[in-house]
Amino acid sequence: MKLMFASDSFKGTLSSERTAELLREAAEQVFGSCEMISVPVADGGEGTVEAVVKAEKGKLVSVRVHGPLMEETEASYGIFGENKAIIEMAAASGLPMVPEGRRDPRNTTTYGTGELIRHALEHGYRDIAIAIGGSATNDGGMGCARALGIRFLDSEGNELEGCGKDLIKVAHIDMSGLCEEQNNAEITVMCDVTNPLCGKDGATYTFGRQKGATPEIQQELEAGMCNYRDVIKREFGIDCDAVTGAGAAGGLGAALKVFLNGEMKSGVETVLDLIRFDERLEGVDLVVTGEGRTDWQSCFGKVMQGVGEHCAAKNVPAVGLSGSLGKDAMDICRHGIRSLMTTVNAPMMLQEALDRADELYLEGAVRMFRFIKTGMEIAQK
Repeated sequence: MKLMFASDSFKGTLSSERTAELLREAAEQVFGSCEMISVPVADGGEGTVEAVVKAEKGKLVSVRVHGPLMEETEASYGIFGENKAIIEMAAASGLPMVPEGRRDPRNTTTYGTGELIRHALEHGYRDIAIAIGGSATNDGGMGCARALGIRFLDSEGNELEGCGKDLIKVAHIDMSGLCEEQNNAEITVMCDVTNPLCGKDGATYTFGRQKGATPEIQQELEAGMCNYRDVIKREFGIDCDAVTGAGAAGGLGAALKVFLNGEMKSGVETVLDLIRFDERLEGVDLVVTGEGRTDWQSCFGKVMQGVGEHCAAKNVPAVGLSGSLGKDAMDICRHGIRSLMTTVNAPMMLQEALDRADELYLEGAVRMFRFIKTGMEIAQK
């Protein structure tokens, strides 16, 4: 029997790698000796670079960049294969990098994300995937574009800094300085939101508040974003309100699509492609996946959905072991997951479950494998 372990991380407790270690220990207890492989996976959010680098035996590259408030900081991205790189924008422009008292998306920028992209391009990486979740920004991706050589000019020809408050001032976009290395690059934008750039479902009104924008600031930023949209439409013939995902990461989705011809793609699908998940499924008899909490949201671009659907396509049974189950958790069974079990074994406070994460996960894995072994014994009769 050949088992594959492909679980998401349990936020704040177990890494994807640690779940695989515990599953291996549990499987050995129940089945004795059997073939086991583990594949770190992620959905394009936190931990994506780490998962891909580990799965593909790549490495991290550290770069000095500018953070969301233009402070100097160090960020890293992953490289693997001959010319592939993977970047998390949150590493350079993420919300946790901004102290709560200074959160104001009028003042934040994606410049550091652009510096990471430029560094990868200048060092020969031409197949670049960019995960754009967790941003502190609402600058339309201007900061990122500026780091790549694009200039945003006001009505008097002055170059703008490229933060949220500059959106309203943009009158012309000068592409002449765009770094040449991007000409033959393939950019994949890992994005699981469908928001347009502007409007009630756009970048500002959907995500602005969590980045520190008051209703008044949202109004100001929305007016700027509409101006930015209109300039892009006039100069490039692209309506970003009609581009799925343009509003992701405060409009970074729009910039990567318009200026770098990026292809929007599901985060988990991109990760599964990068780690050659389907190839690894060959000869596997059972896949175990899971996440910290499974509920209705798990069916919308999360790890369990992606793993389950790929397993179903290859006719490989997959089961889930999760920390807890919420509303409509069993909907995941429509996506290739055969059944679910939880790690908790009794009513308990959340903190206790977090403190005992290793112990509870191992015990839950043993229970799960015992059920599976029982089913195998029934089938052999």
